[in-house]
Amino acid sequence: MGYEARGLYIEDFEDDKIYTSQARTITETDVMNFAGLTGDFNPLHTDEEFAKEGPFKARVAHSMLGGAIMTGMSNQLGIFEGTTIAFLELTQKYVAPLFIGATVHLELKIKEKRMSSKPGRGIITFFANLIDSEGKHITEAEWVIMMQARS
Repeated sequence: MGYEARGLYIEDFEDDKIYTSQARTITETDVMNFAGLTGDFNPLHTDEEFAKEGPFKARVAHSMLGGAIMTGMSNQLGIFEGTTIAFLELTQKYVAPLFIGATVHLELKIKEKRMSSKPGRGIITFFANLIDSEGKHITEAEWVIMMQARS
């Protein structure tokens, strides 16, 4: 028996629905693993004493870590599992610092949905927002994703 996709097809996405992920807390381990993976050891992320004198008065997580976590949170929703064809485009705006210890969640809302000229697929543009527990937007993004269609 083969793999059975549990993700949504383009026709299944509801235009007015906000798809909300489970929350998670940004940890020291997240930041240090990301620094090691990327080679970005900027002291704003890795040196508490340096960061105390900086613009945020504390260490902050890498903005790109927040963006990466957003994609993981979207995958955990299950709506993309096995029905995504390609992540075509990404635009991100970092509107607030992502602090170590912050608890964040993802909210996705459809901006535009259209069928492709090729059969069996379509394109969805999402507003994707990483939001902390106080309701502050940390990262605002637009994602363009090619999805399978039922027809």
